[in-house]
Formats: sequence, structure tokens, C-alpha cells
Amino acid sequence: MRFEAREIRSYAEPASAEELRAGEVYFAVNLEDPKLPVPFVKPVMFLGRNLEEGDIELLYLQSFETHAAGVRFTPNGDHEADAFHARGPEDLNHIFEYEKRSIG
Repeated sequence: MRFEAREIRSYAEPASAEELRAGEVYFAVNLEDPKLPVPFVKPVMFLGRNLEEGDIELLYLQSFETHAAGVRFTPNGDHEADAFHARGPEDLNHIFEYEKRSIG
């Protein structure tokens, strides 16, 4: 089997707000304990932008566990504390794609 050669960067490159696509799975990389440099990786589903009335530049993510269990986002609904997260575009430095796609 042969694969086309490509350049691979020596550093991680987080997803940008412009690249996120609703319904796609991404990976959140965080530290469980900031004192210990042990990262953990959690899959998250990108739900979309500005899903609540009055939102300005908010991006909504859901834990993949809750999405797979059938929990769905409803605007202005009562949601599980750890199921959904709204972030600004500047707060995505921990969100990554499995395989970085080129835009174009």
C-alpha cells in the first residue's frame, strides 16, 4: 500500500472557528490537573454557531458521550452541566481535528 507524501508539522495546530463544521467530531485536549502535565483527550461534537437567542459569535460543542446517548440541544432548554459548552472563537486552542483538512 502506498500513500501520497505530505508535509507534517512538528506541532499541534488547533481548529479555527472558520473551519468547524456542524455535525463533525473534534477532539478536546485538556489537563485534568494543571499541576500534572498529563493530557486527556475527549471527543466533542460541534453543534453550530449562535444557537441561543442573543448569542454573538458563540460556538456550541457537546460531549460525544451525551450525543451518542441521544441527548440533544434545545435553545433556552435545561441542559446537563457537562453536556454542552458555548465558547468564543478565541477559546478554541484546545480543539483539534483528527486529520487537518486544507481550506480551499
